[in-house]
Amino acid sequence: MELVVFLLLLLQMFGSADSRCFCQVTGDLDDCTCDVETIDSFNNDQLFPKLQTLLESDYFRFYKVNLNKPCPFWTANSHCGLRDCAVMPCSPNEVPEGIRSPSHNKYSAEANEQLDDCEQAKHLGAVDVSLSEETREALLNWSKHDDEAERFCVVDDEESPDSQYVDLLLNPERYTGYKGPEAWQIWNSIYEENCFKPYTVKRPLYPNPFQSGSGGEAKTFYSWLEGQCVEKRAFYRLISGLHSSINIHLSARYLLDDSWFQKKWGHNVSEFRQRFDSELTAGEGPKRLRNLYFVYLIELRALAKALPVFQQPSFQLYTGRPEEDRKHKELLLDILELARSFPLHFDETSLFAGDEKEAAKLKEDVRLAFLNISRIMDCVGCFKCRLWGKLQTQGLGTSLKILFSERQIEALPTSSEQRPSFQLSRQEIVSLLNAFGRISTSVRELKNFRSLLAEER
Repeated sequence: MELVVFLLLLLQMFGSADSRCFCQVTGDLDDCTCDVETIDSFNNDQLFPKLQTLLESDYFRFYKVNLNKPCPFWTANSHCGLRDCAVMPCSPNEVPEGIRSPSHNKYSAEANEQLDDCEQAKHLGAVDVSLSEETREALLNWSKHDDEAERFCVVDDEESPDSQYVDLLLNPERYTGYKGPEAWQIWNSIYEENCFKPYTVKRPLYPNPFQSGSGGEAKTFYSWLEGQCVEKRAFYRLISGLHSSINIHLSARYLLDDSWFQKKWGHNVSEFRQRFDSELTAGEGPKRLRNLYFVYLIELRALAKALPVFQQPSFQLYTGRPEEDRKHKELLLDILELARSFPLHFDETSLFAGDEKEAAKLKEDVRLAFLNISRIMDCVGCFKCRLWGKLQTQGLGTSLKILFSERQIEALPTSSEQRPSFQLSRQEIVSLLNAFGRISTSVRELKNFRSLLAEER
């Protein structure tokens, strides 16, 4: 009889796994005027399908990245030897020439006219107005300093011989088997050293074999977090939400079967439950999922605010295929217009308000902390994890750059002859859209996991 009762309790516990993961993932989000249900409906029914189509285009599928940069913080013992950690870089002939070309504006009539003028000037023996080497170097340094001062993440040098193009569609983010002390060190460094948290306050941990959290530690942590300013709370929630998104991807594209004749990838409900079930995470799992929605709102707001940048006639998604490029620019603008139409956007003016000097210092502290996190991505031992970690932190960093560059975006010139004070490199554009694509996919995958968990009842 006791055995029967135990089995019934066990079945009841696992039968309600969907409610334990999702019962708190509903309603209004903290520090926002939005709710989970509005995001689910907007993302899954309207935005997600269009975004996936755009990200399959040549302009957005090829990402240039340096995966060979050394870890700047500690000595990494070795790179992951697992076969699923490998990344296949593109050969030169696989990347459209328009992407490999240094010019991003070859469709511009003004650019072609300027090129003709320059060619004529050369033949007519124009006056030498070239800059001295010292002046040229100084201008480059000024430009680099101005650009770096507004960046929230490290951007790889695209001209470095170690930077290579990677086809993101052929190197999807999924479970690789990369885990253990080295993998834990990455997230531990991010949370403990870059989230403004004192070491005396223990944070709620993700499941791992080296440490374990407790409900008491979680209460202490959230009591501390609620006492922080809205900016520091937001920063922690961004990192937690990004972490949650990555874990959802790994659970949704898990290696289910690895036999000699096939590999089968799919949803691993047990893995998802281990990371997000309230009972298995001391009540922490649903909070992680809510933080995912917070990241979604931040990146969606950045896309909406970036619309004027991409509306400029001089901006083109240049790959060398004019008709496809025009079609994909129209789709990009359609997505950005859709993002702007979202009814419950995050209000970034609530951040860094108050005393001007204190706000400026806090903003710089946040920028430097996120910059540090982007550097930590070069310490990830698994190349595939490093690729997607770098892309997603760069995409989130680009979102923050956009959100806090409102004046520069509003001051964009109407004429192509003027150099805009706000610019995005192709690398930033590709990471911005793909990073949001990952967050959008995570929100969509939650719908799948809800259904799979409900089937277990």
